[in-house]
Amino acid sequence: MQANNEISGERPNAVDADVLERIKAAVGPKGYTLDPDEIAPLCQSWRDNWHGWVPMVVKPANVDEVAAVIAICAASATPIVPQGGNTGLTGGSQPHATGTEIILSTSRMNKVREIDVLNNTMTVEAGCILADLQIAASDADRLFPLSLAAEGSCQIGGNLSTNAGGTQVLRYGNARNLVLGLEVVLPDGRIWDGLRGLRKDNTGYDLKQLFIGAEGTLGMITAAVLKLFPKPTEIQTALVAVPDPGASLTLLSRATDAVGEQVTAFELIQRRPIDFVLEHVPGMTDPFAEAYPWYVLMEISGQGAPDSLRDAVEALLGDGLEMGEVLDAVLAANRAQGEALWKIRESIPEAQNHEGQSVKHDVSVPISRIAEFLERADKLLEAAYPGVRCVAFGHVGDGNMHYNPVQPLGNEGADFGAEYSNINRIVHDLIHELNGSISAEHGLGRLRRDEAKRYKSDVEVDLMRTVKDALDPTNIMNPGKVV
Repeated sequence: MQANNEISGERPNAVDADVLERIKAAVGPKGYTLDPDEIAPLCQSWRDNWHGWVPMVVKPANVDEVAAVIAICAASATPIVPQGGNTGLTGGSQPHATGTEIILSTSRMNKVREIDVLNNTMTVEAGCILADLQIAASDADRLFPLSLAAEGSCQIGGNLSTNAGGTQVLRYGNARNLVLGLEVVLPDGRIWDGLRGLRKDNTGYDLKQLFIGAEGTLGMITAAVLKLFPKPTEIQTALVAVPDPGASLTLLSRATDAVGEQVTAFELIQRRPIDFVLEHVPGMTDPFAEAYPWYVLMEISGQGAPDSLRDAVEALLGDGLEMGEVLDAVLAANRAQGEALWKIRESIPEAQNHEGQSVKHDVSVPISRIAEFLERADKLLEAAYPGVRCVAFGHVGDGNMHYNPVQPLGNEGADFGAEYSNINRIVHDLIHELNGSISAEHGLGRLRRDEAKRYKSDVEVDLMRTVKDALDPTNIMNPGKVV
């Protein structure tokens, strides 16, 4: 496993007492906590055992309070760990164990400032829960399409800071594609108000893109103008059995030829994780009478009348059966059945945890090379670790696979976990050879920070460091992450 940042014994406090007092005055009694019981959960990740400690968690109520706190920290060189819903997977939102940092939480900044239906935009604060924004958009008869497993607790500021992906990237793009404007507090405490709902603004550098995906290392996002879309009125969902990943790519190509951008999601799932779901998640049943080696969960949506896309989907599946690309298919008769099919996909991470130690990869390659990656990665790992159980599932429509080798049956988890770095090297070297990325949607944080240097050119690393040094020369914003 990756190295942890664990606390044991006495909790350190290395932040000057005067700094803490000035922060208290800036945010008032509701704007901070010193209670160890409240602080502890915010210093630990919900997965992968990242631990740390801070003497104070600050919870500003508005952008002016954020600016005041960051200005105090800048003057005293006090490091800041920006934090949203704390649902990240790479240690990017956890502090170190030194007690020298504070956590700056957006949890109280959760207002929807404006919904502009004519402009198809929504201006929101960084602490808004993603699922709440989806509901707010729906109540206005619009769609905010960012959707991921943690949407019930993750916050939009964190989603933008990590450039979150999710299940609908194929149609709508990553988080950065859903943003028109940002409000950001810079590392010196100045506020940049870039909350413009413009789709055309050709007046120089697109500054908002610096902060999206920067994981809080260049400044703190406090609000955003988000794109809205028409709410789909017709949705068809199908779980399709296919013989191999190559067949899924052919099916994807024919689906986009048939209905264009109405292909909203296209998920590839290996049989093994479905077996895990059936065994470990109560109430789950196999939609098929027999097991198949691979599956595609496909969703096609549009603005037509109910079932107006059904004939097109049935024709697509029928042609696939004739061509040998489709072995069998279940086409949902209604939304409830469609949600039941999605439940299988969404239950995979939970089910996999019951199978012992695994090494998780969030990787991407050009869509045309997904089948090659899966075949070669399986062979390389099986040769190095006989009996390893390779688990693959993910957003094949945008080239992003979650590839998680699980310990062999009968193997000690600790022994397999000790191979974490070697397994990473096998998978990531192959990804690099295929011109892919070692982090498709989870970010670098601490987990992938040093490893990324192996695969980025010297010029690329130097450019990233130059940007960091220019905006945050004293390195107070989320130090030790990304760069």
